[in-house]
Amino acid sequence: MKRSTDRILTTHTGSLPRPPDFAELLLARERGEPIAPERFEAESRRAVADCVARQLETGLDVVNDGEQAKPSYATYVIDRLSGFDGERRRKYPTRLDSADFPDWARQKAPRGLAALRVPTCTGPIGWKDFEAVRFEIECMREAVRSREVEEVFLTAASPGVIANMLPNEHYASDADYLQAMADVMRDEYEAIVEAGFLLQVDCPDLAMGRHAEFSALSLGEFKRVAAMHVEILNGALARIDPERMRMHVCWGNYEGPHNHDVPLHEIAPIILGARPAALCLEGSNPRHGHEWKTWREIPLPKDKLIVTGCLDTTTNFVEHPELVADRIVRYAEVVGRERVIAGVDCGFGTMVGLEGVEPSVAWAKLRALVEGAEIASRVLF
Repeated sequence: MKRSTDRILTTHTGSLPRPPDFAELLLARERGEPIAPERFEAESRRAVADCVARQLETGLDVVNDGEQAKPSYATYVIDRLSGFDGERRRKYPTRLDSADFPDWARQKAPRGLAALRVPTCTGPIGWKDFEAVRFEIECMREAVRSREVEEVFLTAASPGVIANMLPNEHYASDADYLQAMADVMRDEYEAIVEAGFLLQVDCPDLAMGRHAEFSALSLGEFKRVAAMHVEILNGALARIDPERMRMHVCWGNYEGPHNHDVPLHEIAPIILGARPAALCLEGSNPRHGHEWKTWREIPLPKDKLIVTGCLDTTTNFVEHPELVADRIVRYAEVVGRERVIAGVDCGFGTMVGLEGVEPSVAWAKLRALVEGAEIASRVLF
């Protein structure tokens, strides 16, 4: 994994705006409408190629496919894995901040989730379409062929976040469910790295889970569950060089109170125990913008680096490049400039149909990220 050795590198967290016609195709697929495979493949290739081109035109260094062909960052697995033939879950997990602010919750309920298939696990997990993983990799290879790119990554859901989204009705315990998921998802993780790409494992369960699925747990109980998630994830990543991996942790990609978010200093020792070398963390969310100070108290291990969130992904403000630069410099002064990559808090298209930021604004934000990194580089190098 490259470091910011002569300038601050830029990247993002995974999902990017989808073309409207392709987004509608994904939604039609979610509704169960028949879509010819050749049409879906052709449109997927086109969407990925356009997304990669747009990232490079914007000036981003470390790019991916924008998760264009995934209906969401976690539920995409139901098209690839067996075992998810259960009832569709009709109610989104209650958040603690929703209970505190019911007027906000009524206005901001995640209605977009109703468009997605979110079934329960009712049978053994196994591969039914590993070819989809190979196709995702091939689309990315085609998109970056003959292009100058610093580095390329692809995202994959962690066992923990899949378990959060797709409830278990088959395995005897949550640990058994997670382990079964890890044993299968290992193949996807390793395929991405074997293709020459960085693997980003998405792990919102390690923070967001505190105020969603695990809201009934005490802080101590949640931390024990999070530690179990990391242990099982590490087993699935055991054969991959940490330098080929990054891990995204977030508190939920939604505009809301977030007043029950678990503090970073409570979970930092747990997430530092995960194998990936890079941690992709929120740094712009108003509940977490101050947490760069955490790394004063908890030293970042020498083999780790931080992809810090310099842009919010839930509002249509376009951050000023000077603000972006300030955020980068703060982290660099604490952990070292070579161990900071400028990123964003979360994705701009984590669930199709649920985008909160207009596509044109999202790209303007990413341009501000690039400009801010250029300003920070002049300060730091």
